[in-house]
Amino acid sequence: MKKKITIALSGNPNAGKTTVFNAITGARQHIANYPGVTVEKKYGTVVHKGHEIEVVDLPGTYSLTAYSLEEIVARDFIINERPDLVVDIVDASSLDRHLYLAVQLKELGVPLIIALNMVDMAETRGITVDHQKLSSQFGAPVVPMVARLNKGIEDLLDTVIQVVRDKPQWKLAPISYGMDIDRALDEISALIEESRVFDRKYPSRWRALKCLEGDSQIIGLLHRDPAFGPRIEEICREIHRHTMNTLEEEPEAIIADHRYGYITGITKKAVKRRIETRLNFSDKLDKVLTNRFLGPLLMVTILYGMYSFTFWASEAPIIWLEAFFDSLKGVVMSVTPSGMLQSLIVSGIIGGAGGVLGFVPLIMFMFFAIAVMEDSGYMARVAYMLDRLLRWFGLHGNSVMALVVSGGISGGCAVPGVMATRVLRDPKERIATLLVIPFMNCGAKLPVYAMLIGAFFVRDKARIMFLLTILSWAFALFAAKVIRSTVLKGPKTPFVMELPPYRAPTMAGLMIHTWERTWQYIKKAGTVILAFSVLLWAMMTFPGLTRDQSASFEKQRQGLKTAFLNSPGIKDLIGGEKGLNALDEIYSAYLKDDKPPPVPTGLSSHVVKVARAACNLKGANLGREQIDPQYEDAATRYVEFRSRIGYIDALEQQAALKRTVAGWLGLRLEAITRPLGFDYRTNIALVGGFAAKEVVVSTLGTAYSLGQVDTEKAGSLSEQLKKDPAWNPLQAFTLIIFTMLYVPCIATVVAMRRESSLKWVGFSITFNLMVAYLVSLFIRQVGMALGIGV
Repeated sequence: MKKKITIALSGNPNAGKTTVFNAITGARQHIANYPGVTVEKKYGTVVHKGHEIEVVDLPGTYSLTAYSLEEIVARDFIINERPDLVVDIVDASSLDRHLYLAVQLKELGVPLIIALNMVDMAETRGITVDHQKLSSQFGAPVVPMVARLNKGIEDLLDTVIQVVRDKPQWKLAPISYGMDIDRALDEISALIEESRVFDRKYPSRWRALKCLEGDSQIIGLLHRDPAFGPRIEEICREIHRHTMNTLEEEPEAIIADHRYGYITGITKKAVKRRIETRLNFSDKLDKVLTNRFLGPLLMVTILYGMYSFTFWASEAPIIWLEAFFDSLKGVVMSVTPSGMLQSLIVSGIIGGAGGVLGFVPLIMFMFFAIAVMEDSGYMARVAYMLDRLLRWFGLHGNSVMALVVSGGISGGCAVPGVMATRVLRDPKERIATLLVIPFMNCGAKLPVYAMLIGAFFVRDKARIMFLLTILSWAFALFAAKVIRSTVLKGPKTPFVMELPPYRAPTMAGLMIHTWERTWQYIKKAGTVILAFSVLLWAMMTFPGLTRDQSASFEKQRQGLKTAFLNSPGIKDLIGGEKGLNALDEIYSAYLKDDKPPPVPTGLSSHVVKVARAACNLKGANLGREQIDPQYEDAATRYVEFRSRIGYIDALEQQAALKRTVAGWLGLRLEAITRPLGFDYRTNIALVGGFAAKEVVVSTLGTAYSLGQVDTEKAGSLSEQLKKDPAWNPLQAFTLIIFTMLYVPCIATVVAMRRESSLKWVGFSITFNLMVAYLVSLFIRQVGMALGIGV
């Protein structure tokens, strides 16, 4: 194996950079964060013709000027890590705009390859790019490709190896920006070279150029040298005054104009355009899909279809997983003795994390549907159409992407949504967007919705899920209107958005995007949620009942058992306590359609007949054989006995849960949540949901499975809630709405603190709690008045 090659993929958003990355690395990729920031870092490896190539997918950027965190991260990686090559992905159908970043990379002197992507799309638009002429004019290798079809990937890797073999050096390729700017660049470069304080990792002329562009990060570095820093700043101020007086333009605008002029000179020679009056394919589709009247109707139809597909496709796998976890509980209970260890495994681990993992199929199919919308280009149209709506509510057009990323189409995450607000320049619009992001239906809320919808709205799953999406947008927008009309009054700023061309998604790309997001969910369930499930199990277990309290419940059970065994005819058929234990085992096995265990030696075969009679009374299909009246009478008394024992067990479990740390907290909160219909167990789950919304499901699962689990009544959490008389569709819908609106999770709170201040974080938590409580109270009371929850 030869020396490892490191390449960085750069490019504008929508240039197909991620598609190229996936095509090169496939499943051999990893996700981390860049040091010190929360921007995602994706990297992977590939072996090509004996060379190991590490590929780093840089954040999508339009330039190398420090306007956003993504641009700073991309620039710092290139300068500090100095990869062997930078491969800049450009859209062949929008070459003039996409080459702007490539020109800036050339100014930096980076060894560069241009990956000319989507040449097929360019050809359908009547655009032909001569890649050889473009290469000679630009001074860098150019590789034509169609990444989504895997065309050109091999040629790109061949070119990478060839260029690296020639040992390329960092070599500045300066462009003329006019006499005034060039003179200032020479003066500043000379001062930087003369200074002994400035480090040499930044090329002097490039640093001078960034000073003239007003790059905040580079200007901040000037203060390191008190001798030359002020002189350089004075030159920058002087050239700014001069260009404003003579050209009425800032230096930054003049530099940009010369870059575009340089690009135009190249594309005139390398690009041919057929003059056609016909609209291209994307424009034709947009005439319909983004139509002022048809567009929103089609968008609603598409979203409803997405939810219908998600629930239809995931229904069977969810049932399989529920059955698997129920069986796993049974296995654990059969091989471990009753006690703390069994309770920890069954209630804390399987009932907690297992309850969340049971919804992996739903999450996976939801992410698949979203990936289809993203990769096809339709998601950008959704954002474009929603912009018209957002502006009326006082939000900026760029708020759309932050809300969509946060779960505006369901399945997102509020943390990247919070970070996406950085593109909003107006501080009031940015804070307003931050404050309404927690109302979106993030992926963490989906298991809560899915569990309650599956229990109480079986026939209307897609419709209820679609309704929840509409409601989350409605609550967010009306909250934004209130906030922008009161605490954050201010003017609206204009909005411009790029609409990428429509593309047919590739199955490989869809699978990779779906798996990446699903794996993040699984990892969260196996780490954060598992940890909180165990913690909450401990809080719901200790200190528990006193010895005298436990003895009291045991005495009641023993009294019922003695009375049953001494009742007429029972002792002759079953015998003593040993026979009763065998009857319990055989009865439970029949109910679960399992092969019953053999009757212990010395016991009557009447035990089996009583068990079969009891099963018939419970509706089990055992062939409907004729039952002897004596067995039927014994079975009736046995079923009644088990019912009474189960009632005492339930009372003991509730008493034990109330005497725990979590039970104490839940009971204290009942005074506040009683008007909403929430009992102490629901309160415990909602408190746990502050850590992560999925914990609501795992905590309810733990609360409803703690203690001695009756295998006859065991089942999924949905089944347990459905059988609980305290639960009904109104109660379930109230909890869904409260979960949608109440406090953001800890990760979101931390992200909000980074992007704003403690004041706004505190306001967000208080505001969300108030809105959640008042809206849920209204729904509950109206439902009760209409007789829905009675």
